[in-house]
Amino acid sequence: MTSSPKRLDRIDIGILSELQQNARITNAELARAVNLSPTPCFNRVRALENLGLIKQQVTLLNPEPLGLRINVFIQVSLEKQVEDALQRFEQAIAQRPEVMECYLMSGDADYLLRVVMPDIKALERFILERLTTIPGVSNIRSSFALKQVRYKTALPLPSSGLTIDSGDDSTDWR
Repeated sequence: MTSSPKRLDRIDIGILSELQQNARITNAELARAVNLSPTPCFNRVRALENLGLIKQQVTLLNPEPLGLRINVFIQVSLEKQVEDALQRFEQAIAQRPEVMECYLMSGDADYLLRVVMPDIKALERFILERLTTIPGVSNIRSSFALKQVRYKTALPLPSSGLTIDSGDDSTDWR
């Protein structure tokens, strides 16, 4: 069953933009920021949640004071790219709290991981005791981030409006 496309106006886009910058903003502050009264603002936020546009609200922590000073990108290749091997690898990685991101890739490596670690010894243990023990892993290459030039979590949004077809993955950026 395909539902009809939903049109987000500039107020909806404004709400999403404000929430991406500060998920702790109160409804009253959000309503002021987008020039609405609180009740319609609250109703729009609920509608955006129901559309699946608001995935979750989180608090972003600073890794360095927590002792997580190493940011490593790890390319992992598997022996075979068959469904069982892919699922086995993904399930094993999903259990690892130090893996911040994991992507199934095209190109040279099958997966790209972003891992945070306190030090080189912890990275060594992770690679030797965790990654190499996953059945089917054939190659591991690591690259250290020397400096974080840009990090953001806010998605780019159009300024005027957006049509969302909730029946499939297509989005019309108008």
